[in-house]
Amino acid sequence: MRAIVIPAFGEADVLSLREVPVPEPGPREIAIDVAYAGVNYAEVLFRSGGVPELPLPFVPGIEVSGTVRALGAEVTAFEIGQPVAALSIVGGGGYAEVVTVPAELAFPLEPDRITEEAFAIAAASPSNLATAYLILREVARIRPGETVLVHAAAGGVGSLIGQMARRLGAGRVIGTVGSPDKVAYAKGLGYDAVFLRDGYAEAVMELTAGEGADIVVDPVGGALREEALRLLKPLGRLVAMGNAGGAADVRQSVNELWFASKAVLGFNLQQLSGYAPRLVAEAATTALAMALRGEIRVDVTGVLPLREAAEAHRRIEARRTTGKLALKVR
Repeated sequence: MRAIVIPAFGEADVLSLREVPVPEPGPREIAIDVAYAGVNYAEVLFRSGGVPELPLPFVPGIEVSGTVRALGAEVTAFEIGQPVAALSIVGGGGYAEVVTVPAELAFPLEPDRITEEAFAIAAASPSNLATAYLILREVARIRPGETVLVHAAAGGVGSLIGQMARRLGAGRVIGTVGSPDKVAYAKGLGYDAVFLRDGYAEAVMELTAGEGADIVVDPVGGALREEALRLLKPLGRLVAMGNAGGAADVRQSVNELWFASKAVLGFNLQQLSGYAPRLVAEAATTALAMALRGEIRVDVTGVLPLREAAEAHRRIEARRTTGKLALKVR
């Protein structure tokens, strides 16, 4: 079968289209004939060496859609040919014609509602939708009426977190973006206000009459993370869920958190998928249903063939994307 392989860490050009053996499912796994694979910053991180313990060569890809190809001996919840979405985040491998995933991390799709567009949306949804739901519901424990601030509001995750916050009862949702051309797009996703990241802190404090935010979700890191703590109200929560800016780690005094009654929390979907797959599956199923019912808008803003995975990575690294990219595999 064809698959995109990371043979060595490096720039996007290291991604290679190769013939590799077809994987067989383990006892509690299913094999999927992949229709589409979502493209995420996580895979850029894998490719560039941001997760150095990855064994090479490595097939990236943390989410897919397609049809069930084969069942492990202990799997009874799926049928051959059934349309599914899945998180291929445990072990990776979604940039391929066939992938195996734990059955717990696969989600049935309604056959009569599956079009090519729906398959693309289903591939572009599991990781970001599950992330948005889990961050707000399980990590930040959002309460009705709270103010939520989301950095990178026009990106794949940010475009969903703002909508999910509103769906879960937020009173005000504020976003930040890195360039002026992304402001209008983010506002179209239901944010009450969207600011450029340069000078956003003053704008947020003015908008909130000096109170700040109850929850800040930060996938960017660096100075934004330090500034976010100053913007939090007492009992506010900062959720760190990435470091897209590539900045050095931010060191934080625990005593300062104690004195200010604030919290810093972390979220890593890959780690949680291995530790608590049922929790992740429940979140992904709930959130994916919201998207397929049209309650949350998932924008697949670009679909490229599998062989152009490197171009998809280049677009993400150049900050040229809004919404989500997907690779068409079949």
